Amino acid sequence: MNKTHMVYFEQDDILHLVISDEPEAGSVELGPNITVELNDQGEMIGVEILDASTFIRDSILESVQARVLHTSGLQAA
Repeated sequence: MNKTHMVYFEQDDILHLVISDEPEAGSVELGPNITVELNDQGEMIGVEILDASTFIRDSILESVQARVLHTSGLQAA
């Protein structure tokens, strides 16, 4: 049975989200540091994020900032 889980490789700052334990048949780069892993049917089985700590920090900051602007009624410049 497949179980979704995350593995963080601290020394390399890589976050790997495992969606399925199927073998990887290919991958698609979504951005400079984000790669989606695919099975032989083209279905997503994993996501790898390089420089994960920076990516997560920036994602959280952007989300919080947008929420604060929305809540306060201010518009982003």
